[in-house]
Amino acid sequence: MSTPVAARSIPADSVGAGVAPLTHAIDARWLMAYAASLGETEPRYFDTLTPAGPLAHPLFAVCYEWPVAVALREATIAAELHPLSVHATHHLVIHRAPRAGDQLRTNARVVAVEPRRAGTLVVSRFETIDADGRPVTTTDYGSVYRGVAISGAVPAPAGGAATPPGSSAAPARWSDVVPVDINAARVYTECARIWNPIHTDVAVARGAGLADPILHGTATLALSVSRLVARDLAGAAERVREIRARFTGMVALPSSFTVRGGPRQGSTIAFDAVAADGALVVSQGVVSV
Repeated sequence: MSTPVAARSIPADSVGAGVAPLTHAIDARWLMAYAASLGETEPRYFDTLTPAGPLAHPLFAVCYEWPVAVALREATIAAELHPLSVHATHHLVIHRAPRAGDQLRTNARVVAVEPRRAGTLVVSRFETIDADGRPVTTTDYGSVYRGVAISGAVPAPAGGAATPPGSSAAPARWSDVVPVDINAARVYTECARIWNPIHTDVAVARGAGLADPILHGTATLALSVSRLVARDLAGAAERVREIRARFTGMVALPSSFTVRGGPRQGSTIAFDAVAADGALVVSQGVVSV
């Protein structure tokens, strides 16, 4: 007899658990494929003539972090709980952009396990360095396990790990509608090399309680950041140094959503994204330059 979801739990002492680092070879083909999956047309994303090679999209780090995320989840979360996870928060710091020819190494560990109304939030930190040991990117990735409790004493939250700042309440300075094709998740899966079947396999999606496959949260965020880069940074994606956001809704396939540019304060630019029915899908978005 299977264990009821309510009786399943995530141990509080998962905080601090990690996995062996993984090494990734970054090439021009991967950088270009990721940009193409987002419908980018900026020539710098595809320029193989410059010594630095194609420009990395600001969200490209999610590509090489994915296999490490899978390894960390398998080491710390019971397999039957994996389908109950939804991407909830994302905080990326870009120390320097990944480049073609890089040999990058990513470490991962759990930095927070916190109760939420919907279940349990698990925040994992991914720290990536280059072959010389210099930092490239650092990401805090928050996942909510729906209907799952915490077992054991709950540790104090890791500073800044779980709650991105920002506001979605201010009037929009601009807005852009982003169309989402029925095959958008399949294209993103193959180009990003991020394989999660709830985004491409209807049987798996419905088994996880979804009506149908949905767009990846990282794709929604990347498409939103692309619009902000075009609108507020004149296409200069290399200026992005930090991205924070919450995921508050799902993007169906096919559908559309609207990215809205919020206040600019110093080096930060706020944004959010809403579905066609007006429901927020990305909230508290902030890009720092």
